[in-house]
Amino acid sequence: MSPPVFLAGTDALRRDSVLLDGPEGRHAAAVRRLRPGERVDLTDGEGLLAECVVTAADRASLTLDVLARHRQPPPAPRIVVVQALPKGDRGELAVETMTEVGVDEIVPWPAARCVTRWKPERREKALGRWRAAAREAGKQARRGRLPVVAEPASTGDVAGRIGAASLALVLHEEAAAPLSAVRPPADGEIVLVVGPEGGITEEELELFAGAGGRITRLGPTVLRTSTAGVAAASVLLAATGRW
Repeated sequence: MSPPVFLAGTDALRRDSVLLDGPEGRHAAAVRRLRPGERVDLTDGEGLLAECVVTAADRASLTLDVLARHRQPPPAPRIVVVQALPKGDRGELAVETMTEVGVDEIVPWPAARCVTRWKPERREKALGRWRAAAREAGKQARRGRLPVVAEPASTGDVAGRIGAASLALVLHEEAAAPLSAVRPPADGEIVLVVGPEGGITEEELELFAGAGGRITRLGPTVLRTSTAGVAAASVLLAATGRW
């Protein structure tokens, strides 16, 4: 079984001995009950990973010796999912599963037909939940690079991301072209747009297509918005050779 992963600062990972305290240290010591001699991996979430062994433990922290360091290169191509805001806690579910499979960036999108709306007074709290879901899922998946959960994007912002991408795909159940037939680029950025429960409007489709987005169909069934992203990203990760 691979060692558990915890987050630590970049500067700390450059030292030969690391004190893991705070929330990460408390979880490692009190919940996971890690003890001297056990292996642990520490990462800064930006590609630097340190293989460590626990040398001391108390109720709220661990002291670890660094055995080796690795720098994980940025992935190519980079997979970005523009995720329309799902209802309830399905947003966190979408972030969690997309993080587990390897998506590199998740962009919240309040599409025209979204039932959920992040009101200004609740926006930071909602965004914080998505980021926390990505952080915890990234550790569970043993990722050395955590996905970016971006600020919410307007429809115009999404069109801009589409225009700048190496490849942009917009999922739509009535599209003729299947996602499985797409030949992705070897590098750059692939932007994948996932619509809301009520579907993407004709105006949004026209804007995205005009910006260079290719309208594609995921499969013969209609998936929930919270599961369409992870399914489509999996197809792309396999097609690019990242899986």
